[in-house]
Amino acid sequence: MNAEQVKSIIADSGVIAIMRGNYDGWFVEIAQVLAEAGVRAVEVTMNSPKALEAIRLVRQELGNAVLMGAGTVLTEADAQAVTDAGAQFVVSPNTNPAVVRFCAQRDLCVIPGAYTATEILTAVDLGATMVKLFPAEMAYFKAMRGPLNKVPFVPTGGVELGNAADFIKAGAVAVGMGSALIGEYVKQGDGLQVLKQRATDLVRAIKEVKARTAKR
Repeated sequence: MNAEQVKSIIADSGVIAIMRGNYDGWFVEIAQVLAEAGVRAVEVTMNSPKALEAIRLVRQELGNAVLMGAGTVLTEADAQAVTDAGAQFVVSPNTNPAVVRFCAQRDLCVIPGAYTATEILTAVDLGATMVKLFPAEMAYFKAMRGPLNKVPFVPTGGVELGNAADFIKAGAVAVGMGSALIGEYVKQGDGLQVLKQRATDLVRAIKEVKARTAKR
């Protein structure tokens, strides 16, 4: 699956669910619940326990039912490791030229983090598939997107259930959501059912915004 195909799938549901923290033993269950709710992309951060194992397990158990990516990829060595594990997209908090070029050369979807206009355009010039605006704040996102409306943005950090659809309405291709969507609650009681309902509502809200925007 090439970078543009992965981008299209991510844009379809409009959200990347981020697993950051200790979800050992829960990787497949969480990913499956998210997939059933309509979330098509899940990212596990490299600073989470057993991140590489998570990528391998989800790919093995769920195939392409959900895209499995790696986050907090800081070096080319990290990029190589997650690629070997089967990651279908790579996300970073920063724009490391070596990481972006590594992925671009392999037609692997790469979403580097950037904040200023210079950083954003540097990421694009290096070959970024999408750009992670990090951290995200609505007024700042709108200000950046004004002159940079051709950039496929994925705002992350500061995105909540209550404002995710607003970022899509403002022009984001997708949003990244971690603890605001997946928290420690998933490992307790009916946490997985709660996650499924939250994710279902989120995807529905995003799709409704996209449908209204498309009619304009």
